[in-house]
Amino acid sequence: MATVVITGSSKGIGFGLGKAFLESGHQVVFCGSSEDSTENARAKLSEQSPQLLDQARFFTCNTTSEDQVQALWELASSAFSRVDIWVNNAGLARTGWSILDIPANEIQRMLDINLRGTINGCRTAARGMQDQGSGKIFNMLGGGSDGEYFPGMGIYGTTKRGLDYFTNALAKELQASGIIVGKIRPGMVVTEAIVREARENPETFARSRKFMNNLVDQVDTVAPFLVQRILDTQKSGQKIAWLNGGKIAGRMLAGLFRKRPDQFLQHGL
Repeated sequence: MATVVITGSSKGIGFGLGKAFLESGHQVVFCGSSEDSTENARAKLSEQSPQLLDQARFFTCNTTSEDQVQALWELASSAFSRVDIWVNNAGLARTGWSILDIPANEIQRMLDINLRGTINGCRTAARGMQDQGSGKIFNMLGGGSDGEYFPGMGIYGTTKRGLDYFTNALAKELQASGIIVGKIRPGMVVTEAIVREARENPETFARSRKFMNNLVDQVDTVAPFLVQRILDTQKSGQKIAWLNGGKIAGRMLAGLFRKRPDQFLQHGL
């Protein structure tokens, strides 16, 4: 039984990962950036899977604060004796603007959460795992991390590209420590963030809906796959990708012959 800490796990893919780990028999510390979001995660798990609550803990943590991230580590290690897997999932995607048009405060928020927050999580987890003698750290990547360009995602993609480099560097520096460092690319998953962006930019969403519908997936589909791959990973530097090039090509080809059920309807879009 592993103990897993997931930042940004009050909703979306983070919550889905936490629930999938619990269903696989592991212990999970869920983390939200506010007390309300953290309590909402507890309530959601209690409603959906009350039998799993004993394996879970909930903690509020702003990952841009080193002190709060350290407190998260201490709570997890105190509650479950050690931390086996740490997933830096907390992130922010604010898209729909060009690089010149995006508000400065949105740039700062993405830089702080996506980069500084993940760096804080890695440094804290790595130090704790060095004392333990082992552990796994995974960073959540996203669009742009491989250098590809998506309209409206110039700043977000830049943070994820930088995070890819950082993760490679961390894996090199920790290669003799017994700590495994990996990356996760979950693909295009319909989360609260995508729904929010669609409602804020309905015209942009309408133009891309048909194309996106061939590629997006639901959290409950993707999360169990990612969890199993995280558990199976035994080599540092690996990337776990749900939506790879072959799958993308296959779906686009299939879309020419049959229409995929609308993946957005169940989310009120």
